[in-house]
Amino acid sequence: MAKQLLGKEVNAVLNEKIKDGVATCMKQGVAPTLGIIRIGENGSDISYEKGATKRCENLGVQVKKFVLQEDATQEQVLEVIHQVNEDDSIHGVLLFRPLPKHLNQSVIENALKPEKDVDCMTDLSMSGVFTGKKIGFPPCTPAACMEILDHYNIDCKGKKAVVIGRSLVVGKPVAMMLIKNNATVTICHTKTVDMPSVAREADILIVAAGRAGVVNKDYVKEGQVVIDVGINVNEEGKLCGDVNYEEVEPIVDAITPVPGGVGSVTTSVLVSHVVEAALNTI
Repeated sequence: MAKQLLGKEVNAVLNEKIKDGVATCMKQGVAPTLGIIRIGENGSDISYEKGATKRCENLGVQVKKFVLQEDATQEQVLEVIHQVNEDDSIHGVLLFRPLPKHLNQSVIENALKPEKDVDCMTDLSMSGVFTGKKIGFPPCTPAACMEILDHYNIDCKGKKAVVIGRSLVVGKPVAMMLIKNNATVTICHTKTVDMPSVAREADILIVAAGRAGVVNKDYVKEGQVVIDVGINVNEEGKLCGDVNYEEVEPIVDAITPVPGGVGSVTTSVLVSHVVEAALNTI
């Protein structure tokens, strides 16, 4: 039976660090604050917003919300971005994406100041991930993957890591983070030939394929660590990952569950970035 890499254990440690950071800020008269920008009434956005707000409030971080109508113009959205850029009381900003199709997402994303970009929305922040320079913050989900590996003392040095998925949201940035931690990394994607055999070579397998249960027993071997980034809803209406947990869990050494794994840590990472951004202003 594989060891479960539970997000709640990682969160417990992260949350203590966050509370210490908040206390330091408050002593200097700074109240760490997250600005949330939401356009429209997308159900998944609202759900994540509620979770993030609750996590912030529980840890002493304030939240300011900016909600626009679905048909908001480019100028209206950019005005809100300008507003949060110039508001010194807001230290980090979360903008829900993808934006409605009539908006130019790239222009809007890159209008945000990198120092307030707590989820790697801007090109400058992403360049920091690829160059190793301290520009903005890395994306929260890949950072959550690395927090889990670190918490459970899974050393990346010299290990073979395989990442399934090449998006800029998870796949490419997490590959860069693994390389920074001295892993040897292979990225798989839809054009990869014989992906199961490539995946079986991994010591650490990170799955961000965006398809429910796509990674089955054919992709894994004994001794592997599997990080499942996927969040899907199956035919029974239950949350599940990109990994077929029932098939994979009996084979591998350790695995993150869904729910209760990467997703639960992602929100804590977001809050920690807000606190770090606030500390940077002191």
